[in-house]
Amino acid sequence: MRQKPNLPHLVSASSTKLQRSAPARDRFREQLGAWFLENGRDLPWRRTRDPYAILVSELMLQQTQVATVQPYFERWLARFPDFRTLAAAEESEVLHAWQGLGYYARARNLHRAARHVVERHAGALPDDSAAIAALPGVGRYTQGAIASFAFDRPAAAVDANIARVLARLFAIEEPIDSTAGARRVWEAAELLLPRTGGGLHTSGLMELGALLCTPRGPQCLVCPVRVHCAGAGAPELFPVKKAPRAQVGLDENCAWIVKRGAVLLEQQTGARWRGLWKLPPLAGGAPGDPPLWKATYPFTHHRVTLRVYSSGAPRKLGTSQRWFTPVALKEAALPSPHRRAVDALAAMPRLLNV
Repeated sequence: MRQKPNLPHLVSASSTKLQRSAPARDRFREQLGAWFLENGRDLPWRRTRDPYAILVSELMLQQTQVATVQPYFERWLARFPDFRTLAAAEESEVLHAWQGLGYYARARNLHRAARHVVERHAGALPDDSAAIAALPGVGRYTQGAIASFAFDRPAAAVDANIARVLARLFAIEEPIDSTAGARRVWEAAELLLPRTGGGLHTSGLMELGALLCTPRGPQCLVCPVRVHCAGAGAPELFPVKKAPRAQVGLDENCAWIVKRGAVLLEQQTGARWRGLWKLPPLAGGAPGDPPLWKATYPFTHHRVTLRVYSSGAPRKLGTSQRWFTPVALKEAALPSPHRRAVDALAAMPRLLNV
C-alpha cells in the first residue's frame, strides 16, 4: 500500500469550508456546473433521459472505456431499443450483441432487468429509488447514476473518476478501497449534493475526473474547483489504495477440432462465461508441438495464457458440444479471447479443410 500521507498542510481551509459552509458548497457546485457545460464531452448517453438507455450505458461502462462502449451502445439501442424488445430476446442473441465487451454477467443482468421492468412496471421504469435498486445488477453507484441522469434527482453516485476527485478534494487518507475509505468518499459525495439538478452535478464530477483530475498528470492549474481542493498541493498522493494482489499465471490449453469444415465448440455452464461458446479443453497434457495459436489475457488477478492445439474429433460429442459451420461461427457468442483465436484460425483455409 502506498504510504499514508502525513501532510497536515493539505487539510486546508478549503476542504474545511466545504465541510462546514453551505455557501462554499454552493460556489463549488456553480463552478463545477459551469465548467461542465462548457467542456463536457458530447457522448450519446448524455443526449437522453431515457432510463433504459441510461441503464444500458451504465452497465456497459462498468470496467470498460468510453471509446470502446460508444459503438456498442449505439448498435445495442438499434437492436434492442427498449425494455420490451430486450426482454423478448433470447439470451444467446443478447450475449452475441454483447460479444467483445467482456464481463458477460453485465449482459445477463441487463437482460434480467429488462424482464423485471416489463413484468413489474409494464415496461417503464418509474422514478422511484426502491424500484431502481431492485433491478438485477444495479448496485449503489448505478442506482445513483440512473436517478441522476434519467430523473435529474440529487443522488450520490461514486465511480472510479468521482472517487479520485473526492479523495483529492478532501485529502482522504484512508485507502478508498477499504471500508473506512469508501465510507468517507460516499459521505463526501452526499455532502456535495445539490438540492436540484443532480444530472449536471454528477456529470460534472465524473467529467472532471475523466478530463482533468486524472490518475496521472492531473491538470490542477486549470481545474475549475482548485480553490476548494485540499489535495491540490500534492494530488499524486491521492487516492490512497490498498496494495494490489499479485498476478497469478494460469494455462488454458484448448483443442482445434474440425470435421468437414465445421469447428467443434463447447457451451459454458459456469458463472464466468455461462451461455457462451468456447474451444473445448484439450484432453491430456499439452503436446510437444507448438500451438496453432497462443495469446495471453487478464482475468481478475490472473494472467491467462491461452494455447490452441490441433486435435482429433471425439467419438461422441458431449451434451454441451456442437459443430459450427463458418457461417454459424460468426453468429455464435464467444468470449473475446476465444473469438480472436477462432477468427484467426478459421481464416486459414488449411485449418478448415479437414
